[in-house]
Amino acid sequence: MKEIVRELIEGSVDFHIHISPDPYRERIADAYEVALQAKKLGMKGIVLKSHDYPTTPLAQLAQKNVEGIEVIGSLTLNDGVGGINPKAVEVSAKMGARVVWMPTLSSLNEGRSKGIERGIYILGENGQVLPEVIEVLALIKEFDLVLCTGHVSKEEITALLSEARSMGIAKFVISHPLKVAGISVSLDLQKKWTERGAFIEHCFVVTTALSERLEPNAIAEAVRFVGAERCILSTDFGQLRNPPPWEGIQIMLTTLLQCGLSEKQLKILVKDNPCQLLNL
Repeated sequence: MKEIVRELIEGSVDFHIHISPDPYRERIADAYEVALQAKKLGMKGIVLKSHDYPTTPLAQLAQKNVEGIEVIGSLTLNDGVGGINPKAVEVSAKMGARVVWMPTLSSLNEGRSKGIERGIYILGENGQVLPEVIEVLALIKEFDLVLCTGHVSKEEITALLSEARSMGIAKFVISHPLKVAGISVSLDLQKKWTERGAFIEHCFVVTTALSERLEPNAIAEAVRFVGAERCILSTDFGQLRNPPPWEGIQIMLTTLLQCGLSEKQLKILVKDNPCQLLNL
């Protein structure tokens, strides 16, 4: 099994890694160390994520010092960048970012999961996406970025997907729907979203959560139900409580092989689909 995992990691992409510095929480490694260790494993690319600031400058510095791997920057539309801020998207895109997340920790859905009626909601009273969200979508289309849903609610995702499709955005990723901000999306709804062109991102971090931990079999079941062709896998690691991301991807692949996913399915999940989304 170790040889199979090694072959799967070669040329793979981890679509979701948290790095230091972080203004509110400690992280296990910085961009340079993550890139260096990922390169040693033979990975093709990594996407750096922060809840609070654009990661493209860090990605470029890491890329300059670690050749032979794609280090990709992203932007999350939380309070730290002004929320749904088209100018922040434009600036990040012009600097080379390839991924934009809708609000995560600043979302209303996240707030409600913690008993707080406060946060960013991307829909208006008519249930349609807000004008500033449409501005962001136009920039995502213009710069060929990947749009990820972050921690917004199911109704926000459905409306956002409809608007994105109408604007011709094909790179649409549903962020870890099995467990995020107090919601869990049914397999039937996940399937419905993928039939409308979305990809499903399964983050292995849900199997290491301190509370409401999910069994890895839940990911394998979801992938089999929806189809690997419309899913991607990422670690979402970087927390002090978890192994570093370069160990996390090995644990993730080993575990999901044990859960019955095939080499072919896992290749699609960590190589083919993320490379397609990121133009690698």
